[in-house]
Formats: sequence, C-alpha cells, structure tokens
Amino acid sequence: MAIHRCCRNTARTRRGHDTREWQIHRDAERGSFEARAGKEEQGSGRSEGMHWPGAHIAAHELTAIKDKYLRSVAEFRNLQDRTKRDMDNARQFAIQRFATDILDSIDNLDRALAAVPESAVQPGSSTTSDTSSAAPNKDLVNLWSGLKMTDTILMSTLKKHGIERFDPMEGEGRKFNPQTDEATFFTKVEGKQDGEVFYTQSKGFTLNGRVIRAAKVGVVKNS
Repeated sequence: MAIHRCCRNTARTRRGHDTREWQIHRDAERGSFEARAGKEEQGSGRSEGMHWPGAHIAAHELTAIKDKYLRSVAEFRNLQDRTKRDMDNARQFAIQRFATDILDSIDNLDRALAAVPESAVQPGSSTTSDTSSAAPNKDLVNLWSGLKMTDTILMSTLKKHGIERFDPMEGEGRKFNPQTDEATFFTKVEGKQDGEVFYTQSKGFTLNGRVIRAAKVGVVKNS
C-alpha cells in the first residue's frame, strides 16, 4: 500500500515538473517572437526614414522614359495624319493627268458651239428683214443641238469626279485673279477699270477645288 502511494506521488511530481518545463519553454518562445517583432519594426522604421541615393536616379530615368513615350506617340500621330492626307490627295487628284489631257477636246467642243451664231439656230432672232434668214437651217440646228447636249452631259459627268469649268466673264465679270486667271493680253477698254477681265480666251478648270488650268483672259489696262 505504501509502495502504491509512493509511486503515485512520484507520478504527480513528474507531471508537475513536465508542466513547469512546458510553461518555461512556452514563455521563452513567446519572448523570442516578441523580440523579433520589435527588431523588425525598428528596422522598418529606420528604412522608412533613410534616403536611398538611387531613388533620385530612378525618378530621373522614369521622367526620361515618359518623355520618350510622349514623343513617340506624337510622332506616330503626325505620321498617321500625313499618311491620311497623302491618301486623300492621291484619291482626289488621281485623275488630274487624265483631266488635263481631255481639256483640249472640251475647248474644241466649246469653240464649235461658240462658232454658230444665235441667229442661225434660234428662229426669229435675226435683226434683218430678210425672211429667208428667219428660218434657221434644220440640219445646222440639229448639229448644234447635238453638240450642246454632248457638252452638257460631258461637263455633268466630269463634275461627278470633281472637275468643274469656270468662266471669269460669267455674270457681270470680275477683277483679274492671278490665282485662277492667266492674262494673255492687256488693252484699253472704255467704261471699265484697270484690272477687270473683259474677254475670256479659254475657260479655266478646277479639280476638287485645285486649279488644274487657269482661265486665259484679256485684262483692261487704261493707264
């Protein structure tokens, strides 16, 4: 019986000793952890307050990279704009050579129409008392009408492609414009001011607003 109690007391003593060792070990681990945490906080505080020499260099390089990027973007956009302009010009003025080559034929057609006087194609337009002149030649009228119709259709078709004809003498006439007109001769004309266009030798043409041939005109020069 005494031996049994002795063994039981020894077991209790051993358990108590193990418990105290575990508590000591636990407290030691906790203290070590808290110490490490404190050191890390102190270290981070020092690092936040320190000024690294490479920080200024990195900021300078970042600014340079940003500047190069913005320049590249601007150059790319300028290239896009130039390419678009070149493509638009190529599309709008692709037929300029064809238009220039066909202008002589249009001039000849215009001269043929102008060569027939109005009295020859309009009945009753003659100012003479001769009755035979009051009746226009039917064949001539038909020819003139066909030429006029051809001229109208041709100019309408060319206008669809941006080609237009202009005459400085249309309406009330105007002053000589060196941007659109070419003066072939100068002369005195009563009742008109210097620099006015009084005669159109050949009409001018534009292609999408660009003059491809200036109008050849006579200009007043009284002085």
